[in-house]
Amino acid sequence: MRAAVIGVGAMGRHHVRVYGEIEGVELAAVADEQAGLAEKEAGRYRVPAYDDYRRMLVEVQPDLVTVAVPTSLHAEVALIALEAGAHVLVEKPIAASLEEGQRMIRRAAELGRVLTVGHIERFNPALLELRRRLQAGELGRIFAVHARRQGTFPARIRDVGVTVDLATHELDAMRCLLGSEVVRLYAETQQELHATHEDSVCALLRFANGAVGALEVDWLTPTKIRELSVTGERGMFLVNYVTQDLFFYENAGGSGDWGTLQLLRGVSEGDMTRLSIPKKEPLRAELEAFVRAAAGEGPVVVSGEDGLAALRLAQALVRSAEEHRALTSEEF
Repeated sequence: MRAAVIGVGAMGRHHVRVYGEIEGVELAAVADEQAGLAEKEAGRYRVPAYDDYRRMLVEVQPDLVTVAVPTSLHAEVALIALEAGAHVLVEKPIAASLEEGQRMIRRAAELGRVLTVGHIERFNPALLELRRRLQAGELGRIFAVHARRQGTFPARIRDVGVTVDLATHELDAMRCLLGSEVVRLYAETQQELHATHEDSVCALLRFANGAVGALEVDWLTPTKIRELSVTGERGMFLVNYVTQDLFFYENAGGSGDWGTLQLLRGVSEGDMTRLSIPKKEPLRAELEAFVRAAAGEGPVVVSGEDGLAALRLAQALVRSAEEHRALTSEEF
């Protein structure tokens, strides 16, 4: 299958590299409106460079296209790529608006093309192992999920705030892990460095299954934090996205059912176990899954609907902060 990348900024250039490494995939072209960027990346792999992605789609006719342009352009570029006959992976968030995302999903279905969204943490080995263990019931009933995604301000982001740009990662991960939808949410945001959007969000979410989600995401922290924890009857799992480590902190008194006896015993500190997980680059796993789905050899792991759900929640968090009130699912 022949692959092309449209947009070779901070994320797109990694797509270029990984496509060049996947067996059975030929990197066919690179496109970016900044000709210098396109030529630089294309030169490394001896493929054509284009400053006009429309011309690239006509001349190269790729089977696979990554769309890694600014969020405001996601719908326009993805729709043109779909119409040109390509299967499309669009970086998250799926689009700048719910209406644009819905149009992309609808058109991909009409054309019989794969549309997937780049929620890369779905392919992090530590999160995959955590999901497997939760589905096996190893934690018992789940009480809470707490996610932190914090770091420094990125000069590349101009068209969206931190909630749509980064919190969508954690919103998608929470939905995936819990298998449940948000029924109520509340958020507080700050705007300290960004010229037009929020650069910090703290949020609470109530899920239909009773679990509570807590979210801290910002561009104001002078170190990189990428963590997610899940607390339940039998203890707590902690994921470090960066190191791909998964830890289990045992509730020493929580081996049985969470009933009257357990309530009397309370919670006590038990053993901490670092679970052994084979490491793999999440982007490679994501693109390999995309290739399999496009070839009809596997499922679409992150659907357009998944991307739309994350965007809907992110926009609801921004609205909650603006209106200084909690929102229920009927309102988003």
